Amino acid sequence: MALDRDHVLRSAAALLTRKSTATMDEVAKAAGISRATLHRHFAGRDALVRALEALGIAECEAAVDRARLDEGPASEAVRRLVREIQPAAGLLAFLYGESQLWEGDRQNDGWQSLDARMGAVFLRGQQAGEFRIDLTPVWLTEALYGLIASCAWATLDGRVAARDFPTMVAELLLGGAVRREEP
Repeated sequence: MALDRDHVLRSAAALLTRKSTATMDEVAKAAGISRATLHRHFAGRDALVRALEALGIAECEAAVDRARLDEGPASEAVRRLVREIQPAAGLLAFLYGESQLWEGDRQNDGWQSLDARMGAVFLRGQQAGEFRIDLTPVWLTEALYGLIASCAWATLDGRVAARDFPTMVAELLLGGAVRREEP
């Protein structure tokens, strides 16, 4: 029987999103396979995390595509992005906390591509006078990731209703990003 890699990764993501310190034994059990089978496909936790990173980037890229960031007002594009990315928010929250992904020369170029695409919508909003210009697009992108991760953790912990996720993330970010008239 062939291993369903996607099933294993999604099982690992679901578990690690809830319990970031889960062992490889626990990951194998969650995926319904033996620890030996898991290790044949992922040499260790680092390899598993790297595979989850690739899955996370792919899911984020798909969400960005579905959000049509070039269409309409930038604030509406951000709202669409938050709605589209919500299903991957738990995986993003796990990846956001994995410092090994952000260190050294092994950083995945996929993050830079995502950052550029998200940063472009913030820049477009600034150029249109929609967003504050004293906050850089890079910072607004990082703030978006942070809010997505925070709300995902709060949702998984039951402190926030999943249905409120898009509003809570987008409105907090946009409420802080909106350009206000000088008194």
